[in-house]
Amino acid sequence: MTKLKILNFLVIISSLLPYLEWAGGNSGFLFQLEAEVIRKLFTSPLDAIHPFTLIPLLGQVMLCTTLLGSKVSKKTTYAAIAFLALLILLISFIGLMNENIKVLISTFPFIAFSIWSVLAHKKYDTACMNN
Repeated sequence: MTKLKILNFLVIISSLLPYLEWAGGNSGFLFQLEAEVIRKLFTSPLDAIHPFTLIPLLGQVMLCTTLLGSKVSKKTTYAAIAFLALLILLISFIGLMNENIKVLISTFPFIAFSIWSVLAHKKYDTACMNN
């Protein structure tokens, strides 16, 4: 597995880790909430269809496709990270505004691996151009 594929895999895993808390003492990790959305897509699709659920899910699917091919697509990776960042940066912002350190810190792995992945793609492109 190439370095770019490993980084994309880490972006996928880290996109499942953000922690959320909301009214009524409810909380959960994104992977738990995502599993609920996927279940609802099959049982009551209209309840699950929302841009903040479908766009990040599409981003994860796109990143999974980069793991299957022989070459990792830079455009697909960038688009997928952007789709996931819509939700995760919103979660980060909410954690910051509510001064909820658990929510805020839970988004750091995704942000770090995403930046690392983008930089690795840029470095790979530069190396390919110099050869």
